[in-house]
Amino acid sequence: MRFSYTEAMCDPSFYVPLARAAEEAGFDSFLVPDSVCFPEQSSARYPYTPDGTREFLEDKPFIDPFVLMGALCAVTTRLRFATFVVKLPIRSPVLVAKSITSLAVLSGERISLGIGTSPWPEDFEVTGTAWETRGARTDEMIDIMRGLAKGGYFEFHGQHYQLPRIKLCPTPAQPIPILIGGHTEPALRRAAQRGDGFMFAGGSSQELQQCLTRLSELRAQHPRTGAFEIHASSRDGYTLDGIAHLEEQGVSDLVVGFRQPYTREPDRETLQTKLDALRRYGDKIIAKHR
Repeated sequence: MRFSYTEAMCDPSFYVPLARAAEEAGFDSFLVPDSVCFPEQSSARYPYTPDGTREFLEDKPFIDPFVLMGALCAVTTRLRFATFVVKLPIRSPVLVAKSITSLAVLSGERISLGIGTSPWPEDFEVTGTAWETRGARTDEMIDIMRGLAKGGYFEFHGQHYQLPRIKLCPTPAQPIPILIGGHTEPALRRAAQRGDGFMFAGGSSQELQQCLTRLSELRAQHPRTGAFEIHASSRDGYTLDGIAHLEEQGVSDLVVGFRQPYTREPDRETLQTKLDALRRYGDKIIAKHR
């Protein structure tokens, strides 16, 4: 089992000391969230809160994930970083490929790309991208990013994107893992068919098991070679027995956080409180597990 630390919507000045402390405490990865804007009005429901409300996001600080990962890579040496998850289809595939390959090169290849499609129609409206074709475009974007990240000239001719022969420089020596987030059938199918892994954003043990069971069925229908990572946030991740159970389910990367971010109140935890929590977990769980 590998261990990932996640923190979101906190004071932006906390991220650098938290990343350094997570590396020292034995965490393997630091997961970075993504949110572009908060619309004044929306009828959309959020799929990861019990009541579907999204007010918890208002006035919460989000740093662009690629900017944040660049800053945190510069102050660490071993810790990996991944988006959890970036809203891919509201962006340009070429520009995302440029950002992620640059990060991979500068960090010594310590970057993974977790992607999702975004539940907010407003994200697409304000970025001038199509809501209705988000799934099909995500599939093409994955192919484009992988092709460009290999180095050399690459062209693409799909239903939604047309690229002449272009290349990026520099590109990393190793492929950048692309991890698919989301609990819906299309997301699970995309993970099985195209992903290097799957990201479970949180929920009950039963919901996790349902996702993993269906994912296993889909992967059997679409066999592929290479490693497949399963990143999961779970209440079972805070005891050694619970971690053993998650390993039995096939979870490779446990996502750990120490506060409930889905609240309307601002985060009032001090930096010291956060540092104490992750160090305590490193001592009591990570060290003993290994």
